[in-house]
Amino acid sequence: MNTPDSAGTAAGLATAAPELPGWKHVYSGKVRDLYVPADSSITERIGHDCVLVVASDRISAYDHVLASEIPDKGRILTQLSLWWFEQLGVEHHVLAATVDGGVPAAVEGRAMICKKLEMFPVECIARGYLTGSGLVEYRESGTVCGIPLPDGLVDGSRLADAVFTPSAKAEVGEHDENITYDAVVELVGEDIAARLRELTLKIYTKAEEIARGRGIILADTKVEFGVDPATGVITLGDEVLTPDSSRFWDAATYEPGQAQPSYDKQYVRDWLTSAESGWDRSSDSPPPALPDGVVARTRSRYVEAYEKLTGRTFA
Repeated sequence: MNTPDSAGTAAGLATAAPELPGWKHVYSGKVRDLYVPADSSITERIGHDCVLVVASDRISAYDHVLASEIPDKGRILTQLSLWWFEQLGVEHHVLAATVDGGVPAAVEGRAMICKKLEMFPVECIARGYLTGSGLVEYRESGTVCGIPLPDGLVDGSRLADAVFTPSAKAEVGEHDENITYDAVVELVGEDIAARLRELTLKIYTKAEEIARGRGIILADTKVEFGVDPATGVITLGDEVLTPDSSRFWDAATYEPGQAQPSYDKQYVRDWLTSAESGWDRSSDSPPPALPDGVVARTRSRYVEAYEKLTGRTFA
């Protein structure tokens, strides 16, 4: 996880980042608040150049951070990420996630102390199924991020082999742009590009197998990597395999040829684009607050994804 040199905040956040003794707030994104140690005893204790990553209950849709929040969302994202980090067997950035490890008690359960990484300017995406922006490109050109795919695929088609379909990182409020593998090579060099593709597909393949064994289809996922300055090792950062960074479908109801119900914020998107919301997505006006029912249904989908994947009861 990297940290900007100066404090910043995504515009229009529902809640301000909390003040945490011993830590200095330096940045807020759509969901996460980042802090660096304000007390040298923290780095002395941990022994690393570190950052505190706190997941809020904020939710974004269509490149807007909404005024409404989803209760427990930050805790679910953090706990699910921690569970996946344990499963994957790859180098990751988490140093501690408990009070005993140095996490402030006020944010325990939704925060991680992480290595500060030098992040690559690439969103590393693996797709095992055709949907979303990949489907849009496929219908136009028969490709996804320039990769040719067979004829006759439909929304939700499973690909013979998962593909690496990167995107260029965008600023908060902007939309990430799909790019080709050659563009990744131009950004980070041939050797690193090959390693990012290899790691991304390795993570997807293992996670897809684990999820399928629990009745969930992992259609695609986004991961981010950086270099650990202390070791020079390419390291998995940010969150991993959560409903915010991945597209999870219920295997029991999966049916190619149509949009699949997903374990994420689809209830939010559907309501925002419905007549009931009264919101014009093409306008400059911010989205309206969410009804209680949409908030409750969205929370239940996050909880269900966590419980089905981990086999644990969310408390």
